[in-house]
Amino acid sequence: MIPNLLMMAMHLCGLTKNIRIGCGFNIVPMWHPLRLAEDYAMADILTGGRVIFGVGRGYHTREVETFGSPLLDQNANREMFEEGVEVLFKAFEGKSFSHKGKYYTIPPEVPYRGYTLKEITLIPAPERLPVECWQPIQSGSERAFEFMAKYGISGVIGGGSAEGGAVERHMIGFQAAYARRGVKLELGERLALGYQFHIASSREQAIREAAPHYEENMKMFGELRLVRALTDEQIAAMRDPRLAGTVKLPKIEDAVQAGGFLAGRPEDIIEQLKAVEKRYPGLDRVICATPLGTPLDVQLEDLDRFAKEVIPAFRDTRTAAAAE
Repeated sequence: MIPNLLMMAMHLCGLTKNIRIGCGFNIVPMWHPLRLAEDYAMADILTGGRVIFGVGRGYHTREVETFGSPLLDQNANREMFEEGVEVLFKAFEGKSFSHKGKYYTIPPEVPYRGYTLKEITLIPAPERLPVECWQPIQSGSERAFEFMAKYGISGVIGGGSAEGGAVERHMIGFQAAYARRGVKLELGERLALGYQFHIASSREQAIREAAPHYEENMKMFGELRLVRALTDEQIAAMRDPRLAGTVKLPKIEDAVQAGGFLAGRPEDIIEQLKAVEKRYPGLDRVICATPLGTPLDVQLEDLDRFAKEVIPAFRDTRTAAAAE
């Protein structure tokens, strides 16, 4: 929906003074990794470190395949992503390097000013090292967690995974991968949990008001295989209204019960998030957003109330002082 996150982040940093902007996520197979590394380095320098880097493999065939990169071939997509990230982190160090892989040969073996290039250096390099980098967690495979731990990448567990009941498994798998590399993490550390939410005078009212937007959101993300709990039959039924009565389709009540959707008064949402905070002692951030399709005025009211009536309950002395 935003074709160039770094350009958008630069714009937002120009409109604001303190807020940090996270990239969720730069789709690595759609970029040459050196171009992506250069653009991030420029954003890091020009914003004073206010842009947070993020990488992903992609999930829209029309986007990734249109740029000549694989997505239907998931193995090729994974290979290209992993090699691209390897190049990115080599480049970020700001040292001379070379790379020869299946998809990229850097530098190319071409004559340059009377000699053949052997190494290349990213100029400028990011000023803040190591680069803080985030990646979405979907399947939560051991290979994915090992890859993230190798490069020190943090993870975002989104609502689809949460509703599939996979949060605990993902957190343990992520923690174990870092432990195998000698890095001890508290459960939830270097992770973020994603939630949808709506604030109203009661849980029942919040569910009733948010239900149409939740269902439309599910139709979009379910089709893209981003909600792991959905079966092929459910996805087909959401695509074709004639099949809607043949299977049980997910409802917002199910999401609220599973903990993936926060609904109710501010104090209800605080209670739910406090329980999450207690269960995962290393978790220090959540991502809370309204479902796609929610009217703008409702989104703004929800975000305003969340900022004023929910966030203060989680501020320690240090963050409260920073907010002032």
